[in-house]
Amino acid sequence: GLDFIPGLHPILTLSKMDQTLAVYQQILTSLPSRNVVQISNDLENLRDLLHLLASSKSCSLPQTSELQTRESLDGVLE
Repeated sequence: GLDFIPGLHPILTLSKMDQTLAVYQQILTSLPSRNVVQISNDLENLRDLLHLLASSKSCSLPQTSELQTRESLDGVLE
């Protein structure tokens, strides 16, 4: 597809990106495969980089709660 073209997708805020990565991380950790461990670690690193970027711009990201992540995860799984 053409999903790699930036103009086709809405611009996400840093907090929305963090929430999306947290949902993906939850999905990966719920899978029984051991092959997703590195991907899950990479997502955690991306989230850490987002937090660093936000703090360098004097922005604070709200903590993504387990409940928010779980609700988003339920929506994705549906």
